[in-house]
Amino acid sequence: MPQSGFYAKVRQGMPALIGQWLTHGRGDPERLALILAETARVAGLGDPGATPDGDTLIHWAASDAEPAAPHWAVRTALFLLVQMPARPVPGDDHEACAWAYCWLRNREFENRDAAIDALPEHLRQAMAAAVTAAWADRQGLRLV
Repeated sequence: MPQSGFYAKVRQGMPALIGQWLTHGRGDPERLALILAETARVAGLGDPGATPDGDTLIHWAASDAEPAAPHWAVRTALFLLVQMPARPVPGDDHEACAWAYCWLRNREFENRDAAIDALPEHLRQAMAAAVTAAWADRQGLRLV
């Protein structure tokens, strides 16, 4: 089954999301990989299995990374980024789609407006279009 246009953008934006964690997180890649894995476990965002090393995290941030970063890693990176006082924002449309995809995967929302309203204020305008696309994609995947 071919990927939807939205999900293709998500996949292209995932490395940049991990890159944001490498840029804005405090510490070297080894420490940031440990924080990412431990946060995923504690916050219930996925099971990383073995904790990745710093080289793996750097690899996941590469735009041509194969294998790509696992979903627990990008979901957790977003979880951490939206709480940062540095207030990072997505760098482009593909990255915004990855952020929006993870935002909807990390929490339950009644509707698109609730998902946008729950974003930190500095992200609402920057991510409104991507959250709208993510919501439409998610709704399109539901079975009736």
